[in-house]
Amino acid sequence: MIALPVETPSGKDTAYENFPVGSILLPARLRPHVAAFYAFARAIDDIADNPDLAAEEKIRRLGGFEDALSGRNPDSAFAKAHRMRASLEQTGVPVRHCLDLVAAFKQDAVKLRYRDWDDLLGYCILSAAPVGRYLLDLHGGSRDGYGFSDALCMALQVINHLQDCQDDYRSLDRVYLPGDWLAAEGARVEELDSTQVSPALRRVIDRTLDATERLMLDARRLPGGLASRRLAMESGAIVAIADALIGRLRQDDPLAARVRLGKPAFLACCLKGAVTGLFSGHS
Repeated sequence: MIALPVETPSGKDTAYENFPVGSILLPARLRPHVAAFYAFARAIDDIADNPDLAAEEKIRRLGGFEDALSGRNPDSAFAKAHRMRASLEQTGVPVRHCLDLVAAFKQDAVKLRYRDWDDLLGYCILSAAPVGRYLLDLHGGSRDGYGFSDALCMALQVINHLQDCQDDYRSLDRVYLPGDWLAAEGARVEELDSTQVSPALRRVIDRTLDATERLMLDARRLPGGLASRRLAMESGAIVAIADALIGRLRQDDPLAARVRLGKPAFLACCLKGAVTGLFSGHS
C-alpha cells in the first residue's frame, strides 16, 4: 500500500501557467469542471516532476490515479482523481484525455532525452494536447476537429520547456531539446547548467522556436472553428500569449532568468486575443 499522502504539491498554481486557467471568459457553469481538471493535472504533474521520488514510486502513484479514474481504486488519497471521474460523468467528456496525461507523466518518470523534434511532439501529444481536447469536448467541440487545438497546446508545451530548460536539467536531468539539433549545432546538454546561453545553445533554442512558429500557423486558426464563442475568446487570448512568449524567448536568455510575460503584457495579450476570438467567425 502507498502511504498517505500520495500527492507532492510543488506550490505551482494557476498563476504559474502561461495561459488563463478557467478564466471569466469561460461559462460559469463549466468553470468548476475546468478547475477539477486543472487540479487533477497539476497533482499528477507534480508527482512526475518531484526530484525526491524514484521513477518506480512515481509510476506507482500515477498508476493509483489511473485506477481511481477508472473506478478501480477507492482510496481517498486519490481524491482529485475521484472528483475528476465524477466531473467526467456529469459532463460526458471521455476519460481518455485524463488517461493520456497519466501516460505522459509516467513517461516523464523514465525518459530524460528526446532524439528529435518528432520524438518531442510524440510526448506533447500526450502531455499537452489532451488539455485542449478536454476543453473542446467540454464546450461543444470544433468543426475543425482537434488539429488546431493540438497545435496550440503543443506549442505552449514547447514554450514551457524552453522557459524551464535549466531547472528541468538541474533538478531532474531532463532535457526536452531535440538531441539531433543539439548535435548538429555543436551544443552539449551540460551547457544548460550555465548562467548564460552559449552561441551553440542559442541556435538550438532558435531552431526550436522556428518549429514552434510552424505549429502556431495552425494554432491561430483554432478560434474560428469553435462552437463556443466564450472558448473562442479564451483561445484567442492564449494564442496571443503564445506569440508574445515566442518573441520574448527569441530576445531573452532563458538561462539568465525565467522568461515570462509581466502582468501588463499578459493582460494586454488576453484583451487583444479575446477580441480577436470574439470576431473570429466561428459557428
